[in-house]
Amino acid sequence: MLDNIVKLLGDKADELLKFSTPKISRDRLHLPSGDWVDRIFAPSDRNNRVLANLQRLYGHGRLAGTGYVSILPVDQGIEHSAGASFAKNPDYFDAENIVKLAIEGGCNAVASTFGVLGIVARKYAHKIPFIVKINHNELLTYPNKFDQVMFGTVKQAHEMGAAAVGATIYFGSEQSTRQIVEVSQAFAEAHERGLATILWCYLRNDAFKKDKDYHVSADLTGQANHLGVTIQADIIKQKLPENNGGFKALNTGSSSYGKLDERIYTELTSDHPIDLCRYQVANCFMGRAGLINSGGASGKNDLADATHTAVINKRAGGMGLISGRKAFQRPLADGIALLNAIQDVYLCKDISVA
Repeated sequence: MLDNIVKLLGDKADELLKFSTPKISRDRLHLPSGDWVDRIFAPSDRNNRVLANLQRLYGHGRLAGTGYVSILPVDQGIEHSAGASFAKNPDYFDAENIVKLAIEGGCNAVASTFGVLGIVARKYAHKIPFIVKINHNELLTYPNKFDQVMFGTVKQAHEMGAAAVGATIYFGSEQSTRQIVEVSQAFAEAHERGLATILWCYLRNDAFKKDKDYHVSADLTGQANHLGVTIQADIIKQKLPENNGGFKALNTGSSSYGKLDERIYTELTSDHPIDLCRYQVANCFMGRAGLINSGGASGKNDLADATHTAVINKRAGGMGLISGRKAFQRPLADGIALLNAIQDVYLCKDISVA
């Protein structure tokens, strides 16, 4: 297993597998383990039904009992439009094939829309944990706008038999305040009804694009994570950081934005990708809320790219990967192989937390 992972990492293998000097030491973190629900959530204010659904989530699929998760998310039919998302593999216009891929791919759960999961709920809700995505951005309004709006209710997700609800907040956008209020209220209701909560903590503001794209900076995404765990997301979904210094870049000349401390960049992070991701983990209450990184768009080297992201996430102290387009925009067997390759990183005992 390790030999195949090393091969997929290529010339990045030594940089990622031999890194041993993180700025934030691993002994400060709460790391994924088989007793995760008992250790982290049993002492919390989550009720017994939430604990049961979290246990369902962590106890399913190839990663069952490890504390790590592999989730298939397919909400791109709304978020990126169905034609653009499924043209590469039209089988996934059929909602049942999405759920089948998650099951046959050994995932802990499948995350999708009310429509996708609802149309097959009686057949599959007891076979794999459902995560219902309750809000979306759609691309049919002209001109396109970028705003997450509710597509259904927590009650619907509960009655469907879901284990969890998921939502997105576009932190930094003009609509973020309303989204924070809507999602925090929805998450409170979800916990009352016994559902776990997962937050897509994305940034969205054209001002974040300067000399580079700071939508994926460690400092800004880290703060988004911290806002996410503050509204009691049980799991945080975030893009893998690619740079740092977003707060500094936005505090130039006469502009003033947010608050920063230089120690963020000198004592808490370095330029190493594992350090950048660890800062995201640190902002999730030092890992008490699990960090799952997204797999990103499909490309030419999906297997290697997904393995690369999984190794960074695991070695940083993260909880897993949530990968959709890389898996469903290809034949079923290839999608299963990609999901299994991601899971192999978390099953490989030779790959440890840095």
